[in-house]
Amino acid sequence: MSHAPFSLAPDAQIVVTGSLAFDQIMVYPGHFKDHILPDKLHVISISFLVNDMRTQRGGCAGNIAYTLALLEETPRIVAAAGEDFAGYRSWLEQHGVDTSGITVFDDVKTACCHITTDKSDNQITGFFVGAMARAGALSLTTHMGDRAGVVIVAPDDPDAMLRHCHEARDSQLPFLFDPSFQVTAMDGAQLTDCARGAAIVMMNDYEHGVFEKKTGHEGDAIFDLVDTVVVTLGGEGSRILRRNHDPIEVPAVPIARFVDPTGAGDAYRAGFLAGLKRGYDLARCGRMGSVAAAYAVEQHGTQEHAYSRAAFDVRYAESFGAAPDDDTSAAR
Repeated sequence: MSHAPFSLAPDAQIVVTGSLAFDQIMVYPGHFKDHILPDKLHVISISFLVNDMRTQRGGCAGNIAYTLALLEETPRIVAAAGEDFAGYRSWLEQHGVDTSGITVFDDVKTACCHITTDKSDNQITGFFVGAMARAGALSLTTHMGDRAGVVIVAPDDPDAMLRHCHEARDSQLPFLFDPSFQVTAMDGAQLTDCARGAAIVMMNDYEHGVFEKKTGHEGDAIFDLVDTVVVTLGGEGSRILRRNHDPIEVPAVPIARFVDPTGAGDAYRAGFLAGLKRGYDLARCGRMGSVAAAYAVEQHGTQEHAYSRAAFDVRYAESFGAAPDDDTSAAR
């Protein structure tokens, strides 16, 4: 049996720390390469006329909390936002997210990612940190509320991630450490410090390799820091690792139409957490993550997918042969 490393009370709340951001996406109908002169790279100055622009709600904390709310959880976000956050807050609250742990800084804007994509899906990206730079000033213990049962420390300002892991550990609150893209920005000592004592560390395959190299905790040595490691493998599914246990291989879920992989990892984490909240074993938690990720990649944007919990359970059953409550095959 692939038991979860902790259990949660029925009224426990999932706390989500991490970034809140807007994604401003522009589409250039040509190819960047047609306008780049190799002998002029030292003085590059290029302007593109785009034919499509959209602004979407994003950030790891917002994405994870949104999918958790679709699965009938009421997650609480602890994060930093800027003076332009009011509409985003209303969106989250309309979908059942507890935003009372979000601190708004009125003298700065919410973080924003500006992405220009060409016909070949090449991207030029600029990221404005904005209020995210203030996240390290936020105390998890002050903002997590009185029903906190587990916290996921998702990508954010590195100082905030360190602080929130420390505070979760000091509060004896089970936590999941999700370094994601910040695995490249944090050094080995910081990554080791965040992972130590975590119930679960979640990374994709590339990030897992970087984590091992930077920390020196390779192979089974990672279990000196953490009980469980979840490695996502894109279209190959995911793998759940524990010391002295066979790896749990979780298949990906068939998708109707592949549109946009952005946000699939955040959706997977939300599905996995929702499984933990329901008291499922690790294999079923991974399968919940696979179903959630499938919905995400079928839409443009990280919070454009939508479904009921009943529809989600039907899709789970179609993929794995039984609804999650009845899926005894995952536990074998």
